Amino acid sequence: MTPLLLLPGMMCDARLFQPQVAALSGHVPLMTAPIGQADSVVALAQSILQIAPLRFAVAGLSMGGILAMELIRQAPERILGAALMDTNPLSETPEVQARREPQMAAARAGRLEQVMREEMKPNYLTEGPNRAQILDLCMAMALDLGPEVFVNQSKALRDRPDQCDTLRQFARPALVLCGRDDALCPPHRHELMHELLPQSHLEILDGAGHLPTLETPDQTTAALRRWLESL
Repeated sequence: MTPLLLLPGMMCDARLFQPQVAALSGHVPLMTAPIGQADSVVALAQSILQIAPLRFAVAGLSMGGILAMELIRQAPERILGAALMDTNPLSETPEVQARREPQMAAARAGRLEQVMREEMKPNYLTEGPNRAQILDLCMAMALDLGPEVFVNQSKALRDRPDQCDTLRQFARPALVLCGRDDALCPPHRHELMHELLPQSHLEILDGAGHLPTLETPDQTTAALRRWLESL
């Protein structure tokens, strides 16, 4: 049975995958890993590989997907399959890089909650009946992680490498999934990843933005089950 490593997005933890853990934990060996202890994608991936099983599948959302791609780059022989959700294979644009330093300065000055509430979390979700509840969970995860993790993750994302060549060379089963209303990592980015990956399936979920694991949990879990069965 293939172990599954779940990697959360920026300023999120395992709670991002609560519905999937509840549905899959009785059937699949699951583990998660913190992703804020270093300030580079390369170093974060190295630390994850030190604790991961010898061979495993990885599912990452947003920054977790970026780290999943770096795991593939560093240790392709260990990755049996990859689910890349609401993420981006490209390096960061200068425009987004320019916004990072003011956000990091605000977080260092004790204004992390303001940064998350005003600049980041409102862009994550589409309109839906559980939007307020999901936003509250996102805020709780972010504040529990704190400003040091925010700064580390901001630097890692700012300086991340382009992974298009990594995807071209990954011939294992891959799921590429996103919410149709994802404004941060829009569907066309996922169409690009689907085209780059030799063996991938594309799922675009209606009724979800950047966090389909929480916005459309049943559809997301079903897609992950189908992918896991293909490994």
